[in-house]
Amino acid sequence: MSADRPSRLALYWRLTRMHRPIGTLLLLWPTLAALFIAARGSPEPYFVFAFALGTLLMRSAGCAINDWADRDFDRHVERTRDRPLTAGQIEPREAVAVFVTLSLVALLLIVPMNRMVWGLALVAAFLAVSYPFTKRFLALPQAYLGIAFGFGIPMSYAAVLQELPPSAWTMLAANISWALAYDTEYAMVDRDDDLRIGIRTAAITFGRHDVVAVMACYAITLALFAAIGRMEGLGPLYFAGLAVAAGIAVYHYTLIRDRSRAGCFRAFNHNNWFGAAIFAGIFAHYRLG
Repeated sequence: MSADRPSRLALYWRLTRMHRPIGTLLLLWPTLAALFIAARGSPEPYFVFAFALGTLLMRSAGCAINDWADRDFDRHVERTRDRPLTAGQIEPREAVAVFVTLSLVALLLIVPMNRMVWGLALVAAFLAVSYPFTKRFLALPQAYLGIAFGFGIPMSYAAVLQELPPSAWTMLAANISWALAYDTEYAMVDRDDDLRIGIRTAAITFGRHDVVAVMACYAITLALFAAIGRMEGLGPLYFAGLAVAAGIAVYHYTLIRDRSRAGCFRAFNHNNWFGAAIFAGIFAHYRLG
């Protein structure tokens, strides 16, 4: 191996986006939110460990299968043309092998859990595999992403309660709306390239109304989380967290209003703090309220 050639491990690290943890965090915050609400603030330590590690593994697996599905498109997009698979540094079969391996390891984490969780895990795996292909035909593939990224929510409720109460479905709906907001910001970065190669995204579908649509999605997300607060009897500290998240959403408006690539990408990455603020409100309610 030459000194300037990356090792296989380094290439797999990049394939699975381990160097960019924002995707994992966007999955982790709603999963932890669901787990803490379902367990009334005191989830079993194993559940926290299993869902946190499972989130990391399945996000990484999803990146591998996404790159396999998009390998013929990514070379035409400025931001993605240097990814290991697209650049020819690894073979397509390697990406599939990485996806299968990480998915199987994640599956082992739920073995001690109930059958409802097992069934939901199979649905989650299907969503992860199928999402990359929705960009070929769905006008809003980001909505499908919100379901795929949010499936830790019903799994968390099922692990704790062995049922899915209304707040579980409301939180999944909130996650879909949030994903539409942050992934539209992400898609705004690549809009010109996506139009040229024929990929469907929310940024293209919303067109000149993209900024308004993003802010509307943030508003819907916060309204749904407020409804969850009423359903679950959450107090002022929880709603303070929502207020902080609302302020963060307004800040994102200042970043995306001129539609610059840098501003939109910065807003996307900053969504970590939007999710963290909501979870902090949940945590504070149960531990300090």
